[in-house]
Amino acid sequence: MPSRGGSGREGLSPAIARDPEGRPGRDGGQGERRHRGRSGAGCGRQWGSAPARRPHPTPPTGAERRRERLRAAQLAPARPSPSFAEHPAYLEITRGRALTRLAGLRDPYYRRHEGRAGPHTRLDGRALLNFTSYDYLGLNGHPEVLAAHREAAERFGTTVSGSRLTSGEREVHAALEAALAETYAAEAGLLFVSGHATPASLFQAILGPGDLILHDALMHNCAVVGAAGVRCHRRAFRHNDLDHLERMLARSRHEHGHVLIVTEGLFSMDGDGAPLEALLRIKERYGAWLMVDEAHALGTLGHTGRGSHEHAGIDPARVDIWFGTLSKALVSCGGYVCGSRALIDILRARAPGLVYSVGMPAPTAAASLAALRIMRREPERVARLQALSSRFHEGLRRAGAEMGTAWGVAILPAIIGTDLATLQAAEALEARGVLAFPVVQPGVPEGAARLRFFISAAHREEELDQALAAIGEVLPRR
Repeated sequence: MPSRGGSGREGLSPAIARDPEGRPGRDGGQGERRHRGRSGAGCGRQWGSAPARRPHPTPPTGAERRRERLRAAQLAPARPSPSFAEHPAYLEITRGRALTRLAGLRDPYYRRHEGRAGPHTRLDGRALLNFTSYDYLGLNGHPEVLAAHREAAERFGTTVSGSRLTSGEREVHAALEAALAETYAAEAGLLFVSGHATPASLFQAILGPGDLILHDALMHNCAVVGAAGVRCHRRAFRHNDLDHLERMLARSRHEHGHVLIVTEGLFSMDGDGAPLEALLRIKERYGAWLMVDEAHALGTLGHTGRGSHEHAGIDPARVDIWFGTLSKALVSCGGYVCGSRALIDILRARAPGLVYSVGMPAPTAAASLAALRIMRREPERVARLQALSSRFHEGLRRAGAEMGTAWGVAILPAIIGTDLATLQAAEALEARGVLAFPVVQPGVPEGAARLRFFISAAHREEELDQALAAIGEVLPRR
């Protein structure tokens, strides 16, 4: 027991002892001074010194804060999960549908076609001329393609049941990759099970926080979304405006490690392509990589259909990355990348869409390999596609259609302007037996809505003329 003159609470006056924080009591602290005076020199705080301060409390640890938040959340009143019917995206979709119905128009999306995609189709039991499918060379359903698909399915089954890294590798993969690489005079190629997801996997494998992607403003959604998901800088240059691109490079190239320029060999909405020779000079001047999306260019451009490099007369080895999809001229599904062996080795080890995904089904790869072999063996298919495209392009011009910068190969837009007028024109065309898809916002900017026509080598001249006559009747007069 400490003495009355010690430092314990027992040595304090009642007024002080009742205050747990050491503040002077009701007597203003006189009791303590009187007490100290009586006790003389002791081991406690001396007469007239400042009162003892309470030590600062230890701040809570991160784990303690998390436990406290969890306790607070558990004690809070439960709230129901939000309904997707209240989601802003759903509300926007329903407003659009309501406006379409108000205008007396049919919803043009997700309509069920009956039968195989090709120059003709059936909708709601009606036979129509079809300009909505990108079977450019007329190979969908070709006997050799079907036989290759069937043989691969019988031999390998309908799935490889694993990532190619582990158990999903098959010889048909390597055969198609080699054939694609040869198309671009590249050292190697690589297949991906999803064409849309291929750019995202590619960008994630080769780019990092200090790098930069510069892409054409009209790039396909797969490249834009893929770039947005990578931890690097991203900027768009105006469509085919290489002066704008070069200004961007001159201003900021030194701030970045790797710079990747991305463009398309044939743009899917406007039907024009990139000026590859000029792009190559820029990328070589600034030490950048160049990637070209060949999804719509393979099978349509060049005298043998090898794509934009054949069309432009350039050495394809000067382009660092060739990317494309198998769903257009090669009538299957999936994506591919062709380039140097070092690039492909990086992707085989690091591309998430390859390493962590099931491999491409063997029948899918076999079908595209058969289609590619037919394209090489029968360049007359490419020549016919290009001749039919020119015929249709000229017919649209005579009908007064606004086609923008379209080259007149495979993809022919008829730009109408407003979304409503474009939807009305599409329905009027269908009533005349011609199916063309209306492309409205957000697929194209406001005021640039259009009908888009895909030409196939399987179309006949008289069918094009029939479609052009109908188009002349329904296009708004300017």
